[in-house]
Amino acid sequence: MSEKQIQEYLVNRIVDQLTTFLIEDIGMGISEALEAVYSSHVYDLLQIKEGDLFSQSPSYVYEMLKKELEATHYFQQ
Repeated sequence: MSEKQIQEYLVNRIVDQLTTFLIEDIGMGISEALEAVYSSHVYDLLQIKEGDLFSQSPSYVYEMLKKELEATHYFQQ
């Protein structure tokens, strides 16, 4: 596997886990959870090749996502 393929795999794994966490913890539907993840700044950070966020645990990234969603009042929409 190339580095790009590894990064894509890890990002996809994290997105899957973030979506599951939002469904289970917050009670979002799958479409809403996916929208929240893909429209977040955290997702943008996961895409940065030179960064290392994609190598962190899904739980760590989820805490970042929750803070972002709370700060932007996403849960009140």
